[in-house]
Amino acid sequence: MYGRDPWGGPLEINTADSATDDDRSRNLQDFDRAALSRPLDETQQSWLLGPTEQKKKKYVDLGCIIVSRKIFIWTVGTIVVSALIAGFITLIVKTVPRHHHSHAPADNYTLALHKALMFFNAQKSGKLPKHNNVSWRGNSCTQDGKSDSSSITKDLVGGYYDAGDAIKFHFPKAFAMTMLSWSVIEYSSKYETAGELNHVKDIIKWGTDYFLKTFNHSADSISRVVAQVGVGDTSGGSTTPNDHYCWMRPEDIDYDRPVQECSSCSDLAAEMAAALASASIVFKDNKAYSQKLVHGAKTLFSFARQQRGRYSAGSAEAAIFYNSTSYWDEFIWGGAWLYYATGNSSYLQLATTTGLAKHAGTFWGSLDNSVLSWDNKLAGAQLLLSRLRLFLSPGYPYEEMLRTFHNQTSITMCSYLPIFTSWNRTRGGLIQLNHGRPQPLQYVVNAAYLATLFSDYLDAADTPGWYCGPNFYSTKVLREFAQTQMDYILGKNPRKMSYVVGFGTHYPKHVHHRGASIPKNKIRYNCKGGWKWRDSSKPNPNTLVGALVAGPDKHDGFRDVRSNYNYTEPTLAGNAGLVAALVALSGEKGGIDKNTIFSAVPPMFPTPPPPPAPWKP
Repeated sequence: MYGRDPWGGPLEINTADSATDDDRSRNLQDFDRAALSRPLDETQQSWLLGPTEQKKKKYVDLGCIIVSRKIFIWTVGTIVVSALIAGFITLIVKTVPRHHHSHAPADNYTLALHKALMFFNAQKSGKLPKHNNVSWRGNSCTQDGKSDSSSITKDLVGGYYDAGDAIKFHFPKAFAMTMLSWSVIEYSSKYETAGELNHVKDIIKWGTDYFLKTFNHSADSISRVVAQVGVGDTSGGSTTPNDHYCWMRPEDIDYDRPVQECSSCSDLAAEMAAALASASIVFKDNKAYSQKLVHGAKTLFSFARQQRGRYSAGSAEAAIFYNSTSYWDEFIWGGAWLYYATGNSSYLQLATTTGLAKHAGTFWGSLDNSVLSWDNKLAGAQLLLSRLRLFLSPGYPYEEMLRTFHNQTSITMCSYLPIFTSWNRTRGGLIQLNHGRPQPLQYVVNAAYLATLFSDYLDAADTPGWYCGPNFYSTKVLREFAQTQMDYILGKNPRKMSYVVGFGTHYPKHVHHRGASIPKNKIRYNCKGGWKWRDSSKPNPNTLVGALVAGPDKHDGFRDVRSNYNYTEPTLAGNAGLVAALVALSGEKGGIDKNTIFSAVPPMFPTPPPPPAPWKP
């Protein structure tokens, strides 16, 4: 019988073999030794040993992707461990008692800001909103404009009283609204952090709503605007009841309030245009209202350019109380704001015209021209246009004039530094921007705002400082200048007196203000009846919270006397500068909004300069 040798050869089996079992066993052992003497291949080994243990796979097939087994195990493990840790932390957070930590206390600038804005609530004229939050004020002068048959409008209700009287001077009021809008455009995030953004916007809108009543804002061209409501001239011993002769609460006024208009008032119209244009950026999210403001601003500026003249030249009242020295600075100021509000390059071309700058005093080198005020906006306009150069750099044909404005702004900032002694200072450190004359604080707060803003501009442009001649100064010194001036105003002065009413514990108690000085006791005091309150030595019964008074004299002296307005009277323009400086310094350093002001400005593609003249041998 033949079988198959499992080791690959023929195998012959003799069935007739009668060998014993021992022989067979010996033969089989011989076969085993013969088999083991040859190497076995894998197949043969599998026959002998059965199926081998399979090697672990090095990869895991996830269907759409094949990943390393080790990475897969690590990933899954990490996820599981992370989930366990997260669950453990969540358990701890939910079981451990919570401790509510109070926010860091607000800085003095923020605290003063809350109060400074309240002054505008106290100055509101007309029918007051429900939540005006000044308990001693009520509706007043709700007939303004209606009794004057010659007025271009019969509704001049609203707006703000200028100071401690009840006159509505539109020239300084427009400047105040422009300053407030500027501060909101630059520091809206700081207003929001302080919880005052809606409040300040309401204040601005109360002013711009009123300005829209003072001319035909729906027309493309106009021939006159309202310049003032109420009169205050008492020269020549006049006893005619008016806003200065009488001492009455605005709510009790019963005398006539004449309306003064002007048909040649470039300064007033251009400043009103600046107020409406800047406010249109503040309210850009309210498209209909913003466009209404822009249209009004265009109409006013066109009127200002066509009907040349100073508004105070034709008004004895204006010449006494708010005399304007020029309208060229308002042309640059208004033109700059209209450019930002519209993106129309014709306004930028005008604002950067060399002749305009020359007339405004850019090249005069006068220190007085570097002082921002309700009368002179040159310093503000130059900084506003320097902003354009710092962030957009429009190039030709604007670069030359923008560089000049930037250089002049740098010189102005240098003049603020004590090392240059450009300005005198009181012993207490207050800079004398009006050469020691009365009512200095309105100029100081404007300078503090400009210094802080320029510092923030440079920081936002990644520029660490600026040059004063050959010397380089850090932006830090500008902020320090602003802080020292504002700290003086808030009480860090020789008299330890806060010149912001209601801030601190030691502040003026006899503010020159009719409404604050007469008690709200349901008694109506007539024109002369209120004189006893004017002449009283008692503190005001009503606190005019947030009012920036006129300020100390050049010797740091201050007389808290109601009859002396050079010390104790506040104004809209002064408080607007105060608000702007406080919000700029409040909270963390910097914080300007680089882009909002450029919302309407189209992309800048500088025009190449003209080719040189043909060469002639």
